[in-house]
Amino acid sequence: MNADYQRVADAIEFLIEHRHEQPSLERVAANAGLSPFHFQRIFKRYAGITPKQFLAALTLESAKALLDRNQSVLASAFDVGLSAPSRLHDHFVTIDAMSPGEYRARGEGLSVTYGFAHTPFGLMRAGETPRGIAMLDFVDSEVFDPETTPLPRAEFVRDDAVAERIAARAFGDAQTPLRLHVGGTNFQLRVWNALLNTPAGSVTSYAGLASAIGEASAARATGNAVGSNPVAVLIPCHRVIAKSGIIGNYKWGSNKKRALLAWESARAVEAERRD
Repeated sequence: MNADYQRVADAIEFLIEHRHEQPSLERVAANAGLSPFHFQRIFKRYAGITPKQFLAALTLESAKALLDRNQSVLASAFDVGLSAPSRLHDHFVTIDAMSPGEYRARGEGLSVTYGFAHTPFGLMRAGETPRGIAMLDFVDSEVFDPETTPLPRAEFVRDDAVAERIAARAFGDAQTPLRLHVGGTNFQLRVWNALLNTPAGSVTSYAGLASAIGEASAARATGNAVGSNPVAVLIPCHRVIAKSGIIGNYKWGSNKKRALLAWESARAVEAERRD
């Protein structure tokens, strides 16, 4: 199963790198070392969409034709479907914020169960406390250093089954609430809650997010709060792009951000088609 996840993750990278060439299913499958039939089945199983649907959703750069009509890139991104209305159920996520004292303690006295799991977007590290999911990020290896976590003073116990369960919820169709146990300043928590109100399959700008929390002049501070999010995907910082429409920075690289946006957009379109 891990080998199949890696094939899907590699295929997503290949599709992003070669998106302007519109590679055929046969070409992408050959790059993965599989027959087209077998590759399509694996991709759909682990990504929830077909390779063709994913490629079609890589539309930000495809908006250039709309720019000829003097539209902004952000407006173009909207027009090509990234803000299309969708009845796709987003993750039902609630934040159980740490108290200021807990936040300052950096996890001291907390027990965190963590582990690693393979996802369509690469290796993921996740951890939870008895009160909820406390960390989720993408990593290059299973080397674990508490200092690289938001709770460096916590007591950590490894259990990969926990990470696999979290990954299944994060990248599947979670129908029951997910509770996060995260710490941050009051301002950061307001930004993160606003991010949770940005629907899957859509994007916003840093300025738009700042306005959503009533701090229109604080776009830069809002961007810093977005970047300090300790729970990737569940608090969807990948849905924030620059006002100009450029994909912008992302903790795990612009390709990962572009992949997540395309994946969500394709799933939203597929959900609407089914409905």
